[in-house]
Amino acid sequence: TVLRAVTGLLDVHRARITKGGVELEGRRIDGDDPAAIVRSGVSQVMEGRRVFSALSVDENLRSGAYTRRSKTEIAENFDRVMELFPVLRDRRRSIAGYLSGGEQQMVAMGRALMASPKVLLLDEPSLGLAPLIVEQIGEIITEVNRQGTSVVLVEQNASMALGVAHHGYVVENGRVVKDGPADALRDDKDIQEFYLGVGEAGRKSFRDVKTYRRRKRWSA
Repeated sequence: TVLRAVTGLLDVHRARITKGGVELEGRRIDGDDPAAIVRSGVSQVMEGRRVFSALSVDENLRSGAYTRRSKTEIAENFDRVMELFPVLRDRRRSIAGYLSGGEQQMVAMGRALMASPKVLLLDEPSLGLAPLIVEQIGEIITEVNRQGTSVVLVEQNASMALGVAHHGYVVENGRVVKDGPADALRDDKDIQEFYLGVGEAGRKSFRDVKTYRRRKRWSA
């Protein structure tokens, strides 16, 4: 919901925003339409990958460069994607719908990067993927950020998210209940108990005590 609000895909219906806003490099963008937000430098990778299943990997990637006009820039971005996701070099002519889940996730991320985003929004990139692939995706996210692209990651896999993030936020029912440096959150006993499955709740029934005890402790 937060990511869709940022990219303008979640419109306001019979209501108005009374507090806060979305800014990119000092300019409010929350009143712009989704296409303008993409052109301003924000790209989102949707939950569930959402590749164009009937198109080839090449066609999927090049569709992400729709807002770019420089052929040189598009070629440079394509080379960057191939370096980040070398497995896609051998899949360029393959139909995206027949790829594995991990390969489709790489296509979705590569397609978003073809737009030269200043900010990349990732929605549950580890969803439905094997642990080894999740680790690879985490390494790629770190490399994308190292190359200068800011990354906003929404992820229920807390271990993976805190392993790649610099700063983390715990959001429950639309409210930030905890935030801080990723290392501090990873060492926090409440986070360990409620989201990493260790500690007292992990030893007992994590499912039964998680919601009640978290609400009681964090609402104090």
